[in-house]
Amino acid sequence: MRSDVVKKGIPAAPNRSLLYALGYTREELERPLIGVVCSYNEIVPGHMNLDKIAEAVKAGVRAAGGTPVEFPAIAVCDGIAMGHVGMKYSLVTRDLIADSTEAMAMAHQFDGLVMIPNCDKNVPGLLMAAARVNVPAIFVSGGPMLAGTLNDGRRTCLSHMFEAVGAYYAGKLDEAGVEEYEQNACPTCGSCSGMYTANSMNCLTEAIGMGLGGNGTIPAVYSARLRLAKQAGMKIMELVEKNIRPRDIMTQAAFHNAETVDMALGCSTNTMLHLPAIAHECGIQLSFDMANEISEKTPNLCHLAPAGDTYMEDLDRAGGVYGVMAELAKAGLIDTSLMTCTGKTVAENLAGVVNRDPEVIRPIGNPYSKTGGIAVLKGNLAPDGCVVKQSAVAPEMMRHTGPARVFNSEEEAIKAIYDGKIVAGDVVIIRYEGPKGGPGMREMLNPTSAIAGMGLDREVALITDGRFSGATRGASIGHVSPEAASGGPIGLVEDGDLITIDIPEHTIQWLVSDQVLAVRKAKWSCPEPKIKTGYLARYAKQVSSADKGAILE
Repeated sequence: MRSDVVKKGIPAAPNRSLLYALGYTREELERPLIGVVCSYNEIVPGHMNLDKIAEAVKAGVRAAGGTPVEFPAIAVCDGIAMGHVGMKYSLVTRDLIADSTEAMAMAHQFDGLVMIPNCDKNVPGLLMAAARVNVPAIFVSGGPMLAGTLNDGRRTCLSHMFEAVGAYYAGKLDEAGVEEYEQNACPTCGSCSGMYTANSMNCLTEAIGMGLGGNGTIPAVYSARLRLAKQAGMKIMELVEKNIRPRDIMTQAAFHNAETVDMALGCSTNTMLHLPAIAHECGIQLSFDMANEISEKTPNLCHLAPAGDTYMEDLDRAGGVYGVMAELAKAGLIDTSLMTCTGKTVAENLAGVVNRDPEVIRPIGNPYSKTGGIAVLKGNLAPDGCVVKQSAVAPEMMRHTGPARVFNSEEEAIKAIYDGKIVAGDVVIIRYEGPKGGPGMREMLNPTSAIAGMGLDREVALITDGRFSGATRGASIGHVSPEAASGGPIGLVEDGDLITIDIPEHTIQWLVSDQVLAVRKAKWSCPEPKIKTGYLARYAKQVSSADKGAILE
């Protein structure tokens, strides 16, 4: 066993003495040591139940003959961090999580790992760590929360909550109306109930083969979630015995499967940051262009919030991720021969799976659209690309030309929106919010929600070198690369410049002459860094562009 180095022989006697100090018996030390990486905390609603998940995992490990050893991972609640300096610290935690988990796993020489994540950066961070350490590993998330219910019976969720703020500033909702959303938008523990980033990544963990069936969709409050955790605890012992490792599962073809499922589900645009970063840890390079290639032949089968009015509990009832994959398999769109953490192939996992609700999971022959949920656009405004969740864009905004309204921070933009200075037809530009310029690449959920809440999402586009929450809808185009702080063209745009967006053609053009561009380039200089000390300053010096996954180089 890998753990023998800290358990066996005279040289390991000091190590054993410290393990005995922890209360472990000789009999427990004779078994495989399984690290249980639990992201429990008391500040993230999606993580407040993970102590129960960890106890279930440990029960499963013990039942299968292993010795579980729990240690923590951090997590940030993006919703609570939204709209202030705290959001600069969200994306950067992905690498902190990966680094710290790698350190713990290598320092203590576990034989296997059970990862218990749930929210936005926690999932990809632990997947990155699993790839790096490359010992047998399995994931079991905390699960999504249930949708909320308003007083009139309408279901609601976090994206509606943010849009309610915009509606208030537009005079469409009073304080009592806002409070009704406050009290009902997030009714249970779990990751927020729509196809936002957390649920997107938990579903893709299942699609790529690192989580058991139901990992992405079983609600947090269902007892089935605890049973799944026990099964994951038992399954890790099989993976250890067979020496099935993360890089055996997370192959190039598996990432292709994950991106295909991404397109069918209509996942968050943040997957375009996280999948390349995880792949990088596996020694695999994913390009932006691959997204469009897959999207062109992958139909969009689901319209979960914010794109539609269905929620994760509905997707679970309809058949979950396996139900979506079974539809895709009918058209030969996924590789069903691949090994997964179940110890079986994708084909074996999908045997007997049926679509139980063709309105939640559209049949392959009757999709919401013939192309996938995400598109990558390129043009002279974003030579290296930018990303839009096209499944959440109104038809009338799929093609749009309008004048730029330029802001150098989220705060400037949100003030202008709330003050009623953005009008129909405008193209809002928010720059110096990229991985380096932010630093930390903040989510622009507040501005996009304000635009939607004011009823302008069918008339106004927003373009940024920052990123978006999975809760964002509308013509919201992020990850503009290169970013402004790296000298990208978005840093040269001025108020009134015309911008043309053509999502079906995957283009984004800035209508300015070469002569004007040359003059502006000569005048441009990078602004002083917004943060000059601490972790964020170090991060800004090392981080790559968004099109490369904002990895540290």
